[in-house]
Amino acid sequence: MSSVAARLPGLLFALLLGLAGLALAALPALAGLQLSALTLAIALGMLLGNLAGARLPARLSPGIAFAQRELLRAGIVLYGLRISFQQIADVGPGALLLDLIVVASTLGLGLWIGRRWLGLDRDTALLTACGSAICGAAAVLATERLLKPEASKVAIAIAGVVLFGTVNIFLYPQLASWLALPPETYGIYTGATVHEVAQVVAAGNAVSPAAADTAVIVKLTRVLLLVPFLFLLGGWQARAGGAGGRITVPWFALAFVGVCALNSTIELPPGLRTALLDLDTLLLATAMGALGLETRVSRLRALGPKPLLLAFALFVWLTVGGYWLTRWLVA
Repeated sequence: MSSVAARLPGLLFALLLGLAGLALAALPALAGLQLSALTLAIALGMLLGNLAGARLPARLSPGIAFAQRELLRAGIVLYGLRISFQQIADVGPGALLLDLIVVASTLGLGLWIGRRWLGLDRDTALLTACGSAICGAAAVLATERLLKPEASKVAIAIAGVVLFGTVNIFLYPQLASWLALPPETYGIYTGATVHEVAQVVAAGNAVSPAAADTAVIVKLTRVLLLVPFLFLLGGWQARAGGAGGRITVPWFALAFVGVCALNSTIELPPGLRTALLDLDTLLLATAMGALGLETRVSRLRALGPKPLLLAFALFVWLTVGGYWLTRWLVA
């Protein structure tokens, strides 16, 4: 009970940031910009963290740390309610192969460019690469649980995802017109290459509802690839620690697959499913707000422009390389 009492002030503070992110995302002006509650929550956290800085009461720290760790994991688990195995089967083998190639190539390029060309540390390069390759901020946050890097490195990776994913919302519909892509092909291309689920929805709906539906299914299939990535990362870390290294099993990844399986076999009542999805968004927004509180501009400045250069390079690869991969595999 004493640990609960110690965490409560910081937890409530982070929860207020998450609720504020949800409220701001619902405003018509911001809804039109497709800024998600997660993005707005981390922005609010960063604003407060930088304005208040060391003046934030120390008693908030245990609850903020709890929100960053445990609420984040719970949010990732509930994220599985957005995916069913039937949806994955419906996209066809070509789109599945496309997702695999896009994720693997983006991760490989991100590490190679980040480490070899830009001289970034492993954590910054990997966080930026996985956010671009898999599912944006959710992938960055899930990977953070294994790497345990500085909060500023997580924030800069999320910033790159948000920036270039937002560019995609406006760029991709123009590309669809210029390239004369059929709605289904455009949907597959969008789902396989755009960063965040919300950004995929926005870019897909700008062309047609059919394109949006296909894009979301391909995107959610790509999200599911987060699970094998986390297991491979855990094994890589164990080997890097020497022969006696212990492979870290990310239990929340297993639970995520379990929830996907549940969503594939049991049809939840619509009201309950909607409530759980809203809870999931709140949990992730609360975790993002807590992360933002510990992200200082001085730490981001110390990282320099190179993480954003890496995010830009991966954005170019996904936009151009992803288009040619789509034409080759599924068009």
